[in-house]
Amino acid sequence: MTVLLGDCLEQLKNIKDESVDLIYLDPPFFTQKKQKLKTRDNSKEYSFDDCWDSINEYIDYIKLRLIECRRVLKPTGSIFLHCDKAASHYLRVALDEVFGMENFQSEIIWSYKRWSNSKVGLLNNHQNIYFYSKTKNFKFNTIYTDYSPTTNVDQILQERVRNENFKVVYKVNEIGKVVIGKEKKGVPLSDVWNIPFLNPKAKERIGYPTQKPILLLEQIIKIATDEGDLVLDPFCGSGTTLVAAQLLNRRYIGIDISKDAVELTKQRLENPIKTSSFLLEKGEKEYITKTEKELAILNSLDAIPVQRNSGIDGFLKEYYQGKPVPIKIQKESETFEEARDKLLKASKKRDCILKILIKTKHEESLFDFIRNDDLEDNFIVIDSYDLVINEWIRKNSKDNELLLQN
Repeated sequence: MTVLLGDCLEQLKNIKDESVDLIYLDPPFFTQKKQKLKTRDNSKEYSFDDCWDSINEYIDYIKLRLIECRRVLKPTGSIFLHCDKAASHYLRVALDEVFGMENFQSEIIWSYKRWSNSKVGLLNNHQNIYFYSKTKNFKFNTIYTDYSPTTNVDQILQERVRNENFKVVYKVNEIGKVVIGKEKKGVPLSDVWNIPFLNPKAKERIGYPTQKPILLLEQIIKIATDEGDLVLDPFCGSGTTLVAAQLLNRRYIGIDISKDAVELTKQRLENPIKTSSFLLEKGEKEYITKTEKELAILNSLDAIPVQRNSGIDGFLKEYYQGKPVPIKIQKESETFEEARDKLLKASKKRDCILKILIKTKHEESLFDFIRNDDLEDNFIVIDSYDLVINEWIRKNSKDNELLLQN
């Protein structure tokens, strides 16, 4: 288990032929920028140059290293090359030339959520990972995932055949009973991976530009290796591949031309920190705290829902005087004053001017309070639809009772 300092082209020449089980490389992406990022405490800045004279210079650089990668890879081994839209099409051709088109296995789409308003056009919310084997006889471990909630699992468990009209039907035995198929472990992992990007506050994040999450590398390593196998990363950067390999009981070799990167990798290997993903463990539904009724109210106002916030339930899509407009829906357990105070407190932090409170409960003591204009000018109180209806029924019922009494 080694971390080497130097150009991977030269260091790869010191590795034996056909000795490596898996190669993952996350090389420069041809962004034509200097990639840099500071640590959370701003004590250090990590950087590397990703500027090239031409696309040909870049592809020649990558291709020479791919040739060495192929040499050190076992016949049962695989390579995963990570890239983005900047030069992915060129890299795919280079991989075809070095490893052969017949050994292309998958184009993995790493999908994640990141928000930015800095560009015109579609947001860049994915990267590509090209998966090639050295030969057709490559090691592969199938990972199974859960069935979709819309899947009728009961039907999946029943064996199917084609009838005389070539239509797929359930297979039945000699007495007409449906034949149960083989044991199902779930759905085999697809080539689209929804793994969260490391958020700025993640304990795993160490301030290295282009750092990838351990969860992503673990999935790659699990697919193509077994315990004790050798994993190689020729552009190890902050060492995520090596940390993932260590956590999964694989051997590893990391190479990087940056002394800072090598030192950082060694530090992480001494004290590996892995951030768990609440999103992956619990699913997106766990983030939804709004009831169907609340979502319907927000939808009627064409508002953006806000989850997991006791003071604000949504925002109007349009600003008022350059500031966001928060919406608070009174909860069943809240008095009007409590709902109002939560909204005012949450709005103050965001310097909001206009606030909207949706009243959902009838409280007799509030009518004088609201009419006396004790609320500030930029505070709108709206009765929810069901409250308006209930108020009308209640009021008209009282009027009818009075008429009957008279």
